[in-house]
Amino acid sequence: MLNKKVKSIVLAAGKGTRMKSELPKVLHSIFNKPLLGYILDAVNKTDYVDENFVIVGHEAEKVENFVNANYSNAKCILQMPQLGTGDAVNKAVPYLKNFDGYVIVLNGDIPLITAETIKNFIEFHDNNHADLTVMSAIFENPKTYGRIIRDKNNKFMAIIEEKDALPEQKAVKEINVGIYCINWKTVSDAFASLKSDNAQGEYYLTDIVKWAVNQNLNVQSYIIDNNEEVYGINSKVQLAQAAKLLNQKTLIHLMEEGVIIVDPSSTFISPETTIGTDTLILPNVYITGKNTIGKNCKIGPFAHIRDGAVIGNNVRIGNYVEIKKSVIKDNTNVSHLSYIGDSELGAHVNIGAGTITANYDPISKVKSKTIIKDGANTGSNSVLIAPVTINEKASIAAGSVITKDIEAYSLAVTRPPLRIISDWVKRKIEQLSGGIK
Repeated sequence: MLNKKVKSIVLAAGKGTRMKSELPKVLHSIFNKPLLGYILDAVNKTDYVDENFVIVGHEAEKVENFVNANYSNAKCILQMPQLGTGDAVNKAVPYLKNFDGYVIVLNGDIPLITAETIKNFIEFHDNNHADLTVMSAIFENPKTYGRIIRDKNNKFMAIIEEKDALPEQKAVKEINVGIYCINWKTVSDAFASLKSDNAQGEYYLTDIVKWAVNQNLNVQSYIIDNNEEVYGINSKVQLAQAAKLLNQKTLIHLMEEGVIIVDPSSTFISPETTIGTDTLILPNVYITGKNTIGKNCKIGPFAHIRDGAVIGNNVRIGNYVEIKKSVIKDNTNVSHLSYIGDSELGAHVNIGAGTITANYDPISKVKSKTIIKDGANTGSNSVLIAPVTINEKASIAAGSVITKDIEAYSLAVTRPPLRIISDWVKRKIEQLSGGIK
């Protein structure tokens, strides 16, 4: 257990020029979750960090709106203009006046970092009584990265950037990944001493390492176990690669926990989704957001489950079905080509093929709920216009449009009576051919 409080500073002010997008880099998403969300969630899940400072700049309002809507323990601080990473952290200094604890600094574009790694990093810093700890990694081809330079006794000496490194320093494989743990009381003075006398005219965060070494402070480096966790996103190609890495990790974990995934290469499941044992995931299933799926279910092929689905045990979700923000209880079937949104489905319900819960009013922008109680049944191509309740054991005839609540054990039919016009096709053919048979 730590004796110090911990706060975080997340750098999220950059434009991300190589993304070639009007959207700020940190708001680009994997599984519909912004990159910044992955960082803040990982930090919060350590259970050590009680407050986060997010440094915003480019499209600051958009980033701030996301943070304010989703994180009550985060505060955005504007960096304008953007004068480097050292300047970014310096913007948080007034908010940390007299703070006696640890501050971790992370970039907002590393969505694969885990709470476990951050927690281990903080504990390493604490156990070594460090003033400053740099997270590092071993890369076989470390080109473009700053190298961690040590003396003959393995003591941390400096971070040397690629462009400034001597040939023997370029051969070093331990690199700086840009994550720091700072004993704020002893190191915060470093930010007042930063200078911008470099080609870019910026204040570099790495300069606090040089300052700490010159002050004879205890500087450590923590070598990360899995380099993939510090994979930074600078382009849409890297965004897709990160999504693939995250998905592979998620699928492996699910299969190790007893989920059957027929074709991992075509299956995408968000890491926030939990799935019970012996559930079968067929090819081309796409699951995003936070969902709960029970045991012995069958999902897909080609099913899409969106955020907020709670699915019980022994449920069948057919091919080309979409589920969104709905509760589906045990032993219920949702047949192919159906859409179930903002709904509550009871147990032993049968949803016929092509059933639609029409939950959205585009004029009022209001989404309403559909409730289908235990044992009810909808026929193929039914449309249920919310708000509506289908009570126990009620049955909806195929092709019906339902706009009112249906009583238990009732049959609802809204289609017009069938008309059969004899010889209509024959007469039409004769008309078109000028009477020639």
